Amino acid sequence: MKRILYVLCLILLSSCFKAYKGKIKIDGSSTVYPLTEAVAEEFRNIEPDIRITVGVSGTGGGFKKFIRRETDISNASRAISKKEADQCKELGIEFIELPVSYDGLAVVVNPANAFVDYLTVDELKTLWSPASQGKIMRWSQVRKGWPDQPVHLYGAGTSSGTYDYFTEAINGKAKASRGDYTASEDDNVLVQGVASDLNGLAYFGLAYYLENKAKLKLVPIKYDAHSKAVLPSEATVQSGEYKPLARPEFIYVNKKSASDPHVHKFINFYMENAAALAREIGSVPLPADVYKLSFKRFVQGKTGSLFQDRSVVGANLRELFMEENK
Repeated sequence: MKRILYVLCLILLSSCFKAYKGKIKIDGSSTVYPLTEAVAEEFRNIEPDIRITVGVSGTGGGFKKFIRRETDISNASRAISKKEADQCKELGIEFIELPVSYDGLAVVVNPANAFVDYLTVDELKTLWSPASQGKIMRWSQVRKGWPDQPVHLYGAGTSSGTYDYFTEAINGKAKASRGDYTASEDDNVLVQGVASDLNGLAYFGLAYYLENKAKLKLVPIKYDAHSKAVLPSEATVQSGEYKPLARPEFIYVNKKSASDPHVHKFINFYMENAAALAREIGSVPLPADVYKLSFKRFVQGKTGSLFQDRSVVGANLRELFMEENK
């Protein structure tokens, strides 16, 4: 009996300390996480000897780990900031920026909310502007005719790339936002908040709405008072019609890590399978030619950001890649 127990212990220990032929560490955006995790899961099926870990600490938190060389790849729902890029440069970290999907930020209310039929960009600004803190507290202040009931806001935490993009797109400046709202890096917390709050309103990635659409009401967005109200979808996000809340999403690869064969193999697999897996998890795939251009950037080892001197809001990835390849 003792011998059997000894053998079982040895088997258990050997499985715990499995010798992998390669390891890839990834962290960052909660919005990009579902896609990267889906790719990693499929990749593990064909390459079980390469260990891939995917964490979630928000885009900003992910970049902090990336800059500390704790990760090989960073998921990001916004482009790397100048400050983060400068920190990489100071520490001798070269990175390759790769767009991997599009996302449409979903604006949602509670399903029992019968009066919010759409929102304009200006109305979103009224709700989320820094100047609105402590002042715009009721639905009746947002649009004439809406009920005199409190409005409860739920949104991304300040280290989230979703926070940075939403504030830039709506308020004109990244990180410019009222602070008196329920904030979380975990989109599921925001989903549950609005789902249980009759007066709640939130924004987060489209995939999280699609996972929870039975609990939420998706709000169409008007770019201005004269535009038609548009819902986020694959078609409206890819075309840019869902503006200004359609955005590209990224992974950033440490160039030194990129020289490892197992990382190269993983990125190749990522680009070949991202479109199909994006559709499965509710993200919006890039056009096929843009994936090819993105992978070409990786193969050529082009470092730096396409958005170092330009805003990501309203950017056309195909045009940017073509301009870079001139």
